[in-house]
Amino acid sequence: MQTEAAVLRISIAVSLLVSALGIGFGLMSGSFSITFDGVYSLLDSAMSLLTLFAARLITSYARDEGISERLKERFTMGFWHLEPLILALNGSLLIALTLYALINAVSSLLAGGRALEFGWAIGYAVITLLLCSVMGFTERRANRRLQSDFIRLDMLGWVMSAGITAALLVAFSIGYLVESTPWAWIVPYVDPAVLSLVCLVLIVMPVSTVRKALADILRVTPAELKAHVDEVATATCEKYGFLSYRAYVSRMGRARKIELYFMVPEEGAKRHLREWDALRTEISEALGDAGPDRWLSIVFTTDSVWAD
Repeated sequence: MQTEAAVLRISIAVSLLVSALGIGFGLMSGSFSITFDGVYSLLDSAMSLLTLFAARLITSYARDEGISERLKERFTMGFWHLEPLILALNGSLLIALTLYALINAVSSLLAGGRALEFGWAIGYAVITLLLCSVMGFTERRANRRLQSDFIRLDMLGWVMSAGITAALLVAFSIGYLVESTPWAWIVPYVDPAVLSLVCLVLIVMPVSTVRKALADILRVTPAELKAHVDEVATATCEKYGFLSYRAYVSRMGRARKIELYFMVPEEGAKRHLREWDALRTEISEALGDAGPDRWLSIVFTTDSVWAD
């Protein structure tokens, strides 16, 4: 669990196991909510595979490891743009799937509910809740160090699955206890009712992830990063007597792209290339976060046409 790829590989394996359990137990118990849980896990597994592929591309390109020359020629700006695209797709699919389940649950309630086998349902809920809780806790602990948006979304998926399963376990237990009592008339409504409540809660959870991913896709300037760049650029202008600057900042998933243009007066432009490079190094250190996911360009010019 030391790398992003290792965490995602384990998540995919457990997701496939949960999916198989959900679909199998759902068919045996006659529960649409369990079947939904299995399909949800299957979708999560498919998206995790895509996420793992993209994470490998991004990391390999940033570190210049294991990328073919053909890919380098086709994608000279790297693969960072894949991250927000996948996050937006993943979050949108989760919302769509939850909305579909909600519609089916309401339809079932209006039709008088459905009968199910509580023994199989409770057994499934106990096993799956344990698996989801362990994975959510494990990914949360791993991501404290890795700080990956991919893992964060995957962890959200496990938390959502654990929430679904916990609600199912409570509902199935109640249904089992009242099955032979005067309250037995509520039994057919247990499955669609709890699924409706779970969907209403879960449908809003991926919204923030989709919103952030769309902001990255649309290249919305992150205010906090722009403020920091402006602060460094202003201090540089004051220190070296530059006339002004232009700053262009964007975020693409984990990548931060910064372009800085400094307007230099004619009399101050007569420096050796080594001096300009030393000044670039100074600005880079002031900006900080000089990792493989930062794309930094610094230009000095006497003509503002090159900056606007």
